[in-house]
Amino acid sequence: MNNEPLTEDDLIIDGDLNLENLKIKSLPEGLKVVRNLDLSNTSIELLPKGLKIWGLLGLRNCKRLTSLPEGLEVGGSLDLHNTKIKSLPEGLKVGDSLDLTYCKSLTSLPEGLKVGGHLFFYNSKIKSLPNGLEVGGTLDLSNCTSLKSLPEGLEVGGTLNLSNCTSLTSLPAGLKVGGGLILRNCTSLTSLPAGLKVDGYLSISMPLAKLSDSELLKMIEPDGYIKITIYR
Repeated sequence: MNNEPLTEDDLIIDGDLNLENLKIKSLPEGLKVVRNLDLSNTSIELLPKGLKIWGLLGLRNCKRLTSLPEGLEVGGSLDLHNTKIKSLPEGLKVGDSLDLTYCKSLTSLPEGLKVGGHLFFYNSKIKSLPNGLEVGGTLDLSNCTSLKSLPEGLEVGGTLNLSNCTSLTSLPAGLKVGGGLILRNCTSLTSLPAGLKVDGYLSISMPLAKLSDSELLKMIEPDGYIKITIYR
């Protein structure tokens, strides 16, 4: 979080602000919450520009919310589960986890998105991921059946789950995964990329499961390595 000077127009909540289940539609300009702001299950339609939350920002099931303001900063987790969000602002930074599950209206992510913890995006209509994406924890894209590609140089600190990504035809060269790599039911994926690095396990099913362990390892040598247990 940026340490910008406060102004007389700023409204500071020095703790948690819980507005869950209320019919509130908007918030005042200059709002800053030192800990958590929970707006889950509310009628919120618009968030103020420059909103800064040092802890968690909960927007779960906010069906009237379609966008987030420019300059939004969230020091903790950002929960957008089951919202009608259509886009995320450029330069969005989330200190902990970002939950975009069941965000059916969101089909792309902004360039340079940085998520310190986990990024959950399963059951979405995402088609591709942006360049410069950084995920410190798990990246869950399971059941993203419209996903066709991943960006070059993608690094995931935890597990990368691509289960049931049936439109995904290839993985990028130099892909680095700090945890497991799950490729269950990736029916259009027939090979692994050069330079693949996986520190955890590799879980695969057809058609990759047809290949022997030695054939799989040959695909990624000499530039990469897999320190894995292979599950078929």
